[in-house]
Amino acid sequence: MKKNKIFIACDSTNISRIKEIIKKSKTSKLKIGYKFGLEFLNSKNGRKFVSKLKNQITFGDYKFSDIPNTCSSAIKAIKDLNFNYCTMHISSGLEALKAAKQASGRTKLVGVTILTSLDNKALKEIGFNKDVKKLVYHQAGLANKAKLDAIVCSAKEVQIVRKVFRKEIITPGIRFNSKLNDQKRVLTPKQAYENGSDWLVIGRPITKGNIKKNIQTLINHLN
Repeated sequence: MKKNKIFIACDSTNISRIKEIIKKSKTSKLKIGYKFGLEFLNSKNGRKFVSKLKNQITFGDYKFSDIPNTCSSAIKAIKDLNFNYCTMHISSGLEALKAAKQASGRTKLVGVTILTSLDNKALKEIGFNKDVKKLVYHQAGLANKAKLDAIVCSAKEVQIVRKVFRKEIITPGIRFNSKLNDQKRVLTPKQAYENGSDWLVIGRPITKGNIKKNIQTLINHLN
C-alpha cells in the first residue's frame, strides 16, 4: 500500500529538540522526511547536525533568491550536506533557476511559488497586480521551463499547478483545525491529498506538544 508522504518542519535551534522530533515521529504508516529551514540552518550547530544525519530524507529549505551566479554557487556550497531536496524562489527568474538546476546534481531542486503566509491583499501591498492563483500558475510554468524537480505551493493551488507541472508538488500550510497561526492559505491533510499533493509539510501541528500523539492524530485524519 502506498504511504502518504510528510515532511516535518524542524523549526528550532535546539539540537536536542530536533533529535526528539526525529525520534518520536517515526511510524511505519507514513513516509517521513525532515525539513530544515533558515532558523535551524543558520544556527551555530545546525549545519554540523545535518552533515552527520544519516538514513533520513532531508529537505534544505533555503529558499535561495539571487542572481544566477550566486544561486548556482550557493547550491554548490551545500553539496556536502547531501540534501534530497533544496528550495529556491521561482521569482529569482528563469536564468537563476536554470543555473541552480545545473548545479544541483542529485539534489532535487524545488521551486517556491507564493508563500502560504501571503494572500491577495498582501500581494497588492508588495506591488503585484495579479491575484495569487494567476501568479502561482505563471510561476509553475516557469518552473517547468527550467526543468525543476518539484514545486512548493499551497494545497489550494495544486490543481492549477498540475496543468503545467507534472512532477512532485509539496504543500505547506497544513492544519488539522482552524488554528492558522501565521498562515493564510491552508487546508487539512486529507483535503491536500485529495487535491493531489505529493508531500505535505507540517510543523507546529506535529511538533508542538505530544509528538507521538500528534502523529496518530494525523494518521486518524487520513483514514
